[in-house]
Amino acid sequence: MSTRPVCIVGGGVIGLALGWELARAGKQVVLLERNRIGRAASWVSAGMLAPDAEIQFEEPELYQFSKESLRRWPAYARALEAASGLSVDLRTEGALMVAPDRDSAEAYRRIYRFAKAQGLNLAWLTGDEALELEPFLAPRLVGAIHAPETYQVDNRRLIEALRVAFEKAGGTIREQVAVVAVEPDAAHPAARTAEGERIEAEVVIIAAGAWSGQIEGLGWKPPMRPIKGQVILLTMEPPFGLRYVVRGPDAYLVPKSDGRLIVGATMEEMGFDTRVTAGGLYRLLEGAREIVPGIDELPVQEIGAGLRPGTRDNRPILGYGAPGVVLATGHYRHGILLTPITAQEVARLILTGETSRWLVPFSPERFLTTSTPS
Repeated sequence: MSTRPVCIVGGGVIGLALGWELARAGKQVVLLERNRIGRAASWVSAGMLAPDAEIQFEEPELYQFSKESLRRWPAYARALEAASGLSVDLRTEGALMVAPDRDSAEAYRRIYRFAKAQGLNLAWLTGDEALELEPFLAPRLVGAIHAPETYQVDNRRLIEALRVAFEKAGGTIREQVAVVAVEPDAAHPAARTAEGERIEAEVVIIAAGAWSGQIEGLGWKPPMRPIKGQVILLTMEPPFGLRYVVRGPDAYLVPKSDGRLIVGATMEEMGFDTRVTAGGLYRLLEGAREIVPGIDELPVQEIGAGLRPGTRDNRPILGYGAPGVVLATGHYRHGILLTPITAQEVARLILTGETSRWLVPFSPERFLTTSTPS
């Protein structure tokens, strides 16, 4: 049995969840985070678990992967809450995709017809029917899709619960440690930090989100690109109290049990720029108030931006990318949704050497012949 730790690079939800899976399986695990735990994309996520609303239907393998992860979420949340003693606030009220005009209604009808042909559990509602479910919607909606199998969790509670569970299982977290390179080796892989430290490991896992492509030494460069998302956190005050996740053509609104209302999110390819801009906030508020006009008087609690880890084909990269080095990155808009299945199946790969059928479509091998050397 190896006495070297599994070394995880990246402390977002994917890195933390993998750490917890491996630590509770008896592995010695050290997690290295370049900044603070959970303070990148995971921190500004809305926590939606919404494959029926989020995944493009031309991505059947990603859609099935996402549906399986959603199926695992209730049991995963219960296990995590038991291990950490903390709630992740899993909510199952569902979502409404609302159409404020004829153009968006026709676009949603196409989605609805395709989804029903695939056997999905969605319902088409008139504007009045949508208002009966969610009275805070705009009064003149053309129509809506009700997606009852859309769940959500509190992203920040999830981060803390994963951190606590990981450390209770014996895992070690080191913040402010930037890994700049890996040294692949089937028997003795290692990670090298910006300070010159070399950490020998049993396995190195790259779970550094948008920064995964900047880590040298793999022998190829993962085709990563950061996708900026700006968000606004409002505070719901009585009598305003949105119940459902609400999605429109240009914004979504996600109510949290503690009274926060998350309004998101822009989609911008601006490199590693995380500045919040006036234009980004304006577009979000304009899109949100078109479908939920009652937000006008709500106080602003926080504004922020994060970088989603996109890949060339917008699918995650999961599996061995070099001898002794595993990638668990590239989850784009779906990191929290895909947390259970990613952590469980990648941990299974490391613990048993077995690549499950769920991981095969997302293997790094699809990029190995086309990526540029690092």
